[in-house]
Amino acid sequence: MNVIPSTLPDVLIIEPKVFGDERGFFFESFNERSFHEATGINAHFVQDNHSGSQKGVLRGLHYQITHTQDKLVRVTAGEVLDVAVDIRRNSPTFGHWTSIRLSAQNNRQLWIPKGFAHGFVVLSEFAEFLYKTTDYYVPSAERCIRWNDPDLSIDWQLEAAPVLSAKDQVGKLLSEAELFP
Repeated sequence: MNVIPSTLPDVLIIEPKVFGDERGFFFESFNERSFHEATGINAHFVQDNHSGSQKGVLRGLHYQITHTQDKLVRVTAGEVLDVAVDIRRNSPTFGHWTSIRLSAQNNRQLWIPKGFAHGFVVLSEFAEFLYKTTDYYVPSAERCIRWNDPDLSIDWQLEAAPVLSAKDQVGKLLSEAELFP
């Protein structure tokens, strides 16, 4: 596997080694030992999530204030723009964001550690998105930062207004959000 630093410390782009021939392809989407050797991170995943979304659907920016989660995310169909925002108040990169295109074609994954809000927008006609988490989802701990917060100025590469859930429509501004120390 190839590990590429993103523009934010601790957020990593993971490229698995893909084996392909005339029959198709094969790769290990996760191997705990290989992941630790390549990244130095000891991750123990307890939950896998899988979503499917139409073009223009934007999910995020989500995080949990307690029961915090490290996430390893990837796309198995289509393409998304994946975004991570540093929401650790004492971090030198507080309020900074990074983005990467994840697709079924490039097989890239993104490691998003605790202390980062996460979201994605679907760029293809449809996309399936998978993520592994290191803690269980606790609805009462979930928080949402507004996707279009002017202080963040995230370039979502949108062609039209995004499709949002009711929860995401009422996300808070970063300046109003309950954050990490």
